[in-house]
Amino acid sequence: MADREAVLFTDNEWTFERIATVTERIAEIAERELALDTYPNQLEVITAEQMLDAYASTGLPMYYPHWSFGKQRAIETGQYRRGEMGLAYELVINSNPCISYLMEENTMVMQTLVIAHAAFGHNAFFKNNTFFQQWTDAEGILDYLEFGKTYIAHCEEQYGIDAVSEVIDAAHALNRNAVDRARRPQKLSTRDELRRRRERAAFIEQHLSEIWRTVPGAAEAAAAMPEERFPKDPQENLIYFIEKNAPNLETWKREILRIVRKIAQYLYPQGQTKIMNEGFACFVHYHIMHSMHAMGLIGDGALLEFYASHTAVIFQPDFDSRHYSGINPYALGFAIFQDIKRICVNPTDEDREWFAFAGDPDWRKHIHFAMREFRDESFVLQYLSPKVMRDLHLFALENDPQAEAYRVTAVHDDQGYQYLRSALARQIAEAARSADIEVVAVNRWGDRHLHLKKMDEYPLDQAEAKKTLDHVARLWGYDVHLDAGDVVMIARAKAAGA
Repeated sequence: MADREAVLFTDNEWTFERIATVTERIAEIAERELALDTYPNQLEVITAEQMLDAYASTGLPMYYPHWSFGKQRAIETGQYRRGEMGLAYELVINSNPCISYLMEENTMVMQTLVIAHAAFGHNAFFKNNTFFQQWTDAEGILDYLEFGKTYIAHCEEQYGIDAVSEVIDAAHALNRNAVDRARRPQKLSTRDELRRRRERAAFIEQHLSEIWRTVPGAAEAAAAMPEERFPKDPQENLIYFIEKNAPNLETWKREILRIVRKIAQYLYPQGQTKIMNEGFACFVHYHIMHSMHAMGLIGDGALLEFYASHTAVIFQPDFDSRHYSGINPYALGFAIFQDIKRICVNPTDEDREWFAFAGDPDWRKHIHFAMREFRDESFVLQYLSPKVMRDLHLFALENDPQAEAYRVTAVHDDQGYQYLRSALARQIAEAARSADIEVVAVNRWGDRHLHLKKMDEYPLDQAEAKKTLDHVARLWGYDVHLDAGDVVMIARAKAAGA
């Protein structure tokens, strides 16, 4: 153990010099003991008020203005001041450099924990997880956010705040149907966006009308031949389809749709990897804080303060507790990553039956593989062990609307392990999903109505669906029909052709 003179701090007041020193030592441990590959770090200390601002804009700096962010800010400010909610100790941005915001109110121990958790745990996850590599562009996001903010501010000056807000309202209503799940998005940059915007305006002026040509006799000629289906295949990205094909949508409105769509695409992986991302960051900070204590870099008091915070973060209330609100993603993710290491280092006979890698002493290799190659659903299917199921006391319930009571369908025993693992993975997938509603047809030669179809079997909130359809009709400019299986919903455009 290192000499006590090596302790980095003895009181709990943070300074920028201390933060720099701690960050340097954490980086050494992260590279030497965990082999973490991270983006360069940028640390910023912010106040509670600034953290509330960040909360309201989904944690992104330089976000475009919109009334909904102000509303969320007012709600959360009131809750915070009444003591009904606390604030995160940190906020981290998936960018290059990776920006980590540290709370001004944190003690030095908490700053150390946050740096290990966010600046190295989340940072490494952002850079190396396949899902983030596929769907996000850490190099270009800050540049693109600046472009979006500037462009929308310009539109507010030119067209008015109300007109711009109406477009953003509609785009936000479709946010969860603004993602290409099968195509890799293009890289983001302001220069490319400005060039593309000029080219696109010219293209729309020259070519979009070809789709909607209504010269005299066109409808009669079209009726004499089989109509080519448009679109040829169903389209899942509703905002993209409207942006590209709405008959009369103004160019500046299309650009706003694109901005909202690009940001929704950037945020998409975070909802798919919440358990893994937080679990890995907890695994990293737990290892680093213990290593710092073993080296003598932090004292016993600092370790105890760390334990108090760490255990609060990963605490899983029992199902019958008034504090229970579902499975804590921090608790589940941390438990699984810790268990992967245990299975490598100290496996049981049960582990050897379940996992081919049990007993392989190179636990870092398996931790890195798990962190890189999965998202929450597949991560649980691959790595949730009987031990973790027992530790968390997992069980499954069947909710039959026709039954008078819930029925327990599986518990954490030999007969229930496989069922529990699959059931939890399904629950995670359903929680992360959005309604699968796709464009299936456009009536090009008639009333130009847009035909949407619900492709999944999950129930639809008809009241919310009607509100969303109204937004779609406002953007499309003509009526919108939704085939939801047992019901067909229609939203009328307020001013067809306007």
